[in-house]
Amino acid sequence: MRVMSRFMASATDPAHFPAPTLPEVAFLGRSNVGKSSLINTLVETKLARTSSTPGRTRSINFFEVRWPGKPHPEVIFADLPGYGYAKLSREISAEWPKFIEPYLNDRPTLALCIALVDVNVPPQDSDRQLIDFLQASGRDFLLVATKSDRLSNNQLRNALKVLSDAYPTAPVITFSAKTRAGRDELWNKIRHSAADNAIRR
Repeated sequence: MRVMSRFMASATDPAHFPAPTLPEVAFLGRSNVGKSSLINTLVETKLARTSSTPGRTRSINFFEVRWPGKPHPEVIFADLPGYGYAKLSREISAEWPKFIEPYLNDRPTLALCIALVDVNVPPQDSDRQLIDFLQASGRDFLLVATKSDRLSNNQLRNALKVLSDAYPTAPVITFSAKTRAGRDELWNKIRHSAADNAIRR
């Protein structure tokens, strides 16, 4: 499924967020987890900037997304700053109360939060804190285990078992930007959430 997409705005202040109109999907995860690569794989273009330097995204970046054959955008992607990288963790943590928490807590059009974790590494405290935050906020969310192509089938099964034990209430989708594994399943979740949010509104 090829979709149309374009950059809308970048904001570090709730006053500068785009007007809440369409259902929104937020992408969150530790720096270098593959967030930009996942977004670019979904829309099949270099929409989000990828970098070898962790923590490059320092604001919330908003992108309009339009389904094939549709005349108008149907959903907005919100790319949130990464966290957990040692050199930036304190600085990013200081930014959360200013614009990230208000977005996650108060944004009326936020339909789904997608929390990314690297399936190649053990569960991290920062990831657990994010999951706890999303659960406490009452937001719909799912866990996406990125970079799944780096593991054998047996290793992947074991890693997913560790994730399910660590986050028993979080639905998990495995994803690879390299092989595109999980792309269709993730799109189905996104479209369902966007449609459900549009109906409720």
